[in-house]
Amino acid sequence: MNSNIFPILDKDFVAQLIPQKFPFVMVDKLLAFSENEITAGLTVPLENIFVSDATFQESGLIEHMAQSVALYTGYQFYLKQEPAPTGYIGSIKSIEIVRLPQLGDAIETTVNVLQEFMGVTLVEISSKINTIEIARGQMKTVLVS
Repeated sequence: MNSNIFPILDKDFVAQLIPQKFPFVMVDKLLAFSENEITAGLTVPLENIFVSDATFQESGLIEHMAQSVALYTGYQFYLKQEPAPTGYIGSIKSIEIVRLPQLGDAIETTVNVLQEFMGVTLVEISSKINTIEIARGQMKTVLVS
């Protein structure tokens, strides 16, 4: 598999780029990557721990957004052939959820990096289903050194 050609749809490869492990993996594809932006995806599966009554819950959507940020960092380190560091959500400035995804929905989340400094990354995030925005927000993530 060539991991520099997008989209990357190999779930196992994508899962290796983030610190979370099954059943907490909330990204299953890497759709696009550039210097300050990544687009990640998740098709909501039945076995997802955040699915209740065929609906992907708020906590799962926020975790998907955060893992999209982690995927950005993980892929950066993969390209440098270095192990990806662990990180955590430092703060959530705002999250607005317009609609919750349903079972089988394909979420596409674009992370735009606004600022990176000493392991702290400030991002804007937008999640869509079929080009319709369902959630947006700003988050700060912090790498553990």
